Amino acid sequence: MIVGVPKELKADEYRVGMIPAGAETLIKAGHTVLIEDGAGLGSGITNEEYAKTGAQIVPRADQVWAKADMVVKVKEPIAREWSCMRAGQTVFTYFHFAADRELTDTVIKSGITAIAYETVHDRNGRLPLLTPMSEVAGRMSIQEGAKYLEKPMLGRGILLAGVPGVEPAIVMVLGAGIVGTNAAKVAAGLGASVIVLDINIDRLRYLDDVMPANVTTIYSDVQMIRKYLAQADLVIGAVLIPGARCPVLVRREHLKLMKPGAVIVDVGVDQGGCCETTRGTTHANPTYVVDDIVHYGVTNMPGAVGRTSTFALTNATLPYALRLANLGWTKAVAQDPGLAEGVNIVAGKITNRAVADSFALPYSPLETVASARL
Repeated sequence: MIVGVPKELKADEYRVGMIPAGAETLIKAGHTVLIEDGAGLGSGITNEEYAKTGAQIVPRADQVWAKADMVVKVKEPIAREWSCMRAGQTVFTYFHFAADRELTDTVIKSGITAIAYETVHDRNGRLPLLTPMSEVAGRMSIQEGAKYLEKPMLGRGILLAGVPGVEPAIVMVLGAGIVGTNAAKVAAGLGASVIVLDINIDRLRYLDDVMPANVTTIYSDVQMIRKYLAQADLVIGAVLIPGARCPVLVRREHLKLMKPGAVIVDVGVDQGGCCETTRGTTHANPTYVVDDIVHYGVTNMPGAVGRTSTFALTNATLPYALRLANLGWTKAVAQDPGLAEGVNIVAGKITNRAVADSFALPYSPLETVASARL
């Protein structure tokens, strides 16, 4: 199989879909790997490092797309890449379809097989390809939130940790999954007073056991959300429903309960966000203000730490990419039900129910679509 790795085009995206070790692994398995010129530079990886593995350096992205049977990326194809997708091609990347109807429609029309990192499951029902970036984003959310609490950034002028004689900031974390746990861990380590809300009692019980004393777990309901929004200096949106749009937990009217200059970092922005006033931003222009509340909505937070994020992501994605290359997607998903859950769209048919339901579009069971292609 010919596997192509184009350079990421999203603004301030420095990750790359494959590192040299991954290219070497695929080449030793008998595959051809095409790397776009400069694709790895944002992660500190040179063309020469790829070339030493036997990968072919290709001058332009359109040439990679034109030759590749499978394209391995990091972020969803953006508008400039849409015309490069072709029927029968497999694209393995983050897609986050539920937050983007135009992308969904375009992929349907393209005829590709779209396998989304964010909906692949392992045998324990976890999300192995989303987890490493959730860990990065959760930790970064506190780093970024602390910065935008500073007064020059239009925040409240609060030091997250406080100092002797002055109380620390209150950090409210909506969601106790991977993002929320990592956010709480970092915020607590800095000395903030942390409130974690979730509807999973078992998860809250676990965090109550393992987190330090400055982390409090609270069952999430509308009253508790309102109560702690009024107290919070920094709110982290860390809610996820795999493949579907995030539930909206913070409404526009709730912002009036909050302290002027408080900050919301909505990590779920890729899936629409859990705050009604969330919209996607970039690292170049990361924040905006609504009703005196600073909103941070960068849609590729881990892209800013490209070196760390690339290696963390590709450690997880390579075994799946190798399996797809060795077997082809139809046989690979037949052997791995968790990988099958990553198949969102095939030849114009939506095979992920959450994506179909997000836009009230027809759903086609993957077994039916795949069996027709064997």
